[in-house]
Amino acid sequence: MNSANDRHGELENETAAIGWLFSNRENHMRNLAKDIVAQEGVYDPPLVSPEGEKFIVFDGNRRITCLKLLASPKRAPTLELQRFFVELREKLTGAFPERITCQVENDRDRIDEILYRRHTGTQNGVGQSTWDDRMKANFVGRTGKASGVHVADEIEKKLSDANLWDRRRKIPRSNMNRLLSSEAYRSRLGFSVARGHFEYTRDETAVLKALQRIAEDLTSKKIVLGDIWDVAGKRQYLDQLEREGVLPTALQVRTLPLTTPPTTKLSPPRPPPKPTPLPKPDPRTTLIPDYLPYAVTWSGEQQRLKAIWEELQFYLKLSEQPNAVAVMFRVLVELSLDNYISKTGLATVYENDNLSNRAGKVAADLFAKKKIDKKYHDECRRLQNGDQLFSVATMNRWVHSPTFNPSPQHMTSMWDSIADFVILCINA
Repeated sequence: MNSANDRHGELENETAAIGWLFSNRENHMRNLAKDIVAQEGVYDPPLVSPEGEKFIVFDGNRRITCLKLLASPKRAPTLELQRFFVELREKLTGAFPERITCQVENDRDRIDEILYRRHTGTQNGVGQSTWDDRMKANFVGRTGKASGVHVADEIEKKLSDANLWDRRRKIPRSNMNRLLSSEAYRSRLGFSVARGHFEYTRDETAVLKALQRIAEDLTSKKIVLGDIWDVAGKRQYLDQLEREGVLPTALQVRTLPLTTPPTTKLSPPRPPPKPTPLPKPDPRTTLIPDYLPYAVTWSGEQQRLKAIWEELQFYLKLSEQPNAVAVMFRVLVELSLDNYISKTGLATVYENDNLSNRAGKVAADLFAKKKIDKKYHDECRRLQNGDQLFSVATMNRWVHSPTFNPSPQHMTSMWDSIADFVILCINA
């Protein structure tokens, strides 16, 4: 270990360096150790330099510390940590790594240049460029590697609890997580993890039946990683299940158990009501809230559509650019409808149909395919009926009228009503 690591500066020896890491970063160190055991190794090779018969670590001190304490738990600075590493070592299923791959550099000046680029910011592009929220969302949507709910584990548990799966048969977790990496795919299966926990959005029996089929396909290798590597592969597989009638439909609404009416009895006097707290300010600054996990996935040919979505979600501010938001909102709806019509080959749409008619025909097709229920179908049809405040005609006035000014409150209300409709069109 580097006792002069830049995290803490010059310390007496390796033991002092280990003590500093746990004194100042204990939670991080525990989580890192758990991850090393779960993954049975480390992914990023530590940066080291030879010094006599040893190698000094210049980048990767935390990783190496965890490995050292897993190898020898007594070196942990407290009894509690010693027990923690003993118990963690027992969970290691494979052989403990005696050797790991490292990046070896002899030139200390070169080591400093590497550290400078890794740890001192972007340096106008010279250093490592960190991901913004949009980039992180792209990665999570592609791989399903998000913090919080472990989708594959939850599915295996629920299938086992329903006696639909033998716990001794292990579902390929990475493939299951990749297939269901986005709320868009999870929505088609009838469940969601958007609120930080697994919850059904369709009839539980229908959802479990669909998940059982997917688990069987993945476990039997009928579907392998290559089949669901990208958006096109995932959609193709889920579309096939839909054609077979495996996926739950919008008509299979989740049914909740009836609550027993309370028995009548005298209740003690109620305390005076607490004063109503003032409402919190709405954090929303864009038409598409940037804090909601929308169930939308993007294929390679949807670059323009995706760029418009991201402008409305991350960049165009309702209070500062309401006219730009209004125009791009209309364009988003139009291109989304065009995407659905093109992908599904909707025969009821004609070349001379205006945007209003196309919206009505797409809503009717979604209803016929049981992707939306009657109530939401009627809501979407409002786009077609010429309603003064909620219609395609309103969107056209945003673009063409010299006097009809778009209101941020009106636009957000309209978006919230048709967001699911737009997403279904994008995900066609």
